[in-house]
Amino acid sequence: MIKKILLIFTLIAFSSCSDNSLPDNCLRPVFVQINTDLNLPQFNNLVIGNAVELNGGAKGIIVFRKKTDEYAAFDRICPLNDCNTPMVYENRLLKCSCDGGTYSLDFGGAPQTDNFICPALEYRAIQRGSSLSITNF
Repeated sequence: MIKKILLIFTLIAFSSCSDNSLPDNCLRPVFVQINTDLNLPQFNNLVIGNAVELNGGAKGIIVFRKKTDEYAAFDRICPLNDCNTPMVYENRLLKCSCDGGTYSLDFGGAPQTDNFICPALEYRAIQRGSSLSITNF
């Protein structure tokens, strides 16, 4: 009986959690599965607070080093898909030239522009030794 009550309570708790889905007008991630070696020359300047560009995603990917062993990966496509030009990395931000939107890489791609609700598309970045895996599944 206690197990049934606990199960019911757990189901109610999970069903009452807020929905973390994106608003309808925000872009959804494209399929990404990249494995790369952090010892490659293109990563030599990837110090904490800096970023490098990789091919992949919708318009390219920015790999940002947050801490010694923590990376984040963001698609360079503008979150509202209103721009043919990829976003550019500048001072820990991604900037969209078409709508002026800026997105913080320190805060998971959160918009830094008033009234913008769509975050930059973030992919999972996992380091295992000198290998970095970037994926969205």
